[in-house]
Amino acid sequence: MSRLEQRFAQLKTEGRAALVTFVTAGDPGYDTSLKVLKGLPAAGADVIELGMPFTDPMADGVAIQLATLRALDAGQTLLKTLQMVSEFRVDDQTTPIVLMGYYNPIHRYGVEKFVAAASEAGVDGLIIVDLPPEHDAELATPAQASGIDFIRLTTPTTDDARLPRVLERSSGFVYYVSVAGVTGAGSATMEHVEGAIERLHRHTSLPICVGFGIRTPEQAAAIARLADGVVVGSALVDKIANAASPEQGVDDVLSLCAALAEGVRKARVS
Repeated sequence: MSRLEQRFAQLKTEGRAALVTFVTAGDPGYDTSLKVLKGLPAAGADVIELGMPFTDPMADGVAIQLATLRALDAGQTLLKTLQMVSEFRVDDQTTPIVLMGYYNPIHRYGVEKFVAAASEAGVDGLIIVDLPPEHDAELATPAQASGIDFIRLTTPTTDDARLPRVLERSSGFVYYVSVAGVTGAGSATMEHVEGAIERLHRHTSLPICVGFGIRTPEQAAAIARLADGVVVGSALVDKIANAASPEQGVDDVLSLCAALAEGVRKARVS
């Protein structure tokens, strides 16, 4: 079993959802970002999405766009992102790490070279927002052949005719984008999310994680009652942006993570 399979199986026996946290690699600098990354599991993160900075983050809202710019300005590269994963794995062999981003940097680096390096570093999954299933042969197939899950995004506009194609080669979990638009957008109603999860479960047995617009422990708890996982990104990234110092940013991110984790863990307690 992959780390992702093991983690979701473990959480299923515990009767709770996963807290999936997103941060941008290298934001606001390598050392600070690594401290955040290493601190997230103890603060309650069950799965970590690590953003790969790219100059044209078209699917991201302002918060993550600015995080990407801070990281690039600080010298973050794809190679340094893989190095961060390697350093994380020195002390943590169990928490799944999913790299999230765009295909261009991977294509420029070289797919074969990237897949080998990601596997060696300890990457568990990929979310590549601009690579549809029609292009599986470019990255999804070689990644999965190396034991790296390829996680698909689904949205409110992904209809029943399209879903089977999107989910056909998905693995790890399904990321349901609960609102149309970029990251950091407003949250969906619980009625909408519940209906969407029920529809997705008719098409897949993979865990379903819901993200976009979740910022508070209360919102996280509400989603955790319905979904297999709750994804929080922009709210954590904002803590780094608004901190008075890098050290304060680390503390603020981990404090929010802990509060979100408590909300998720108590969500199904009667």
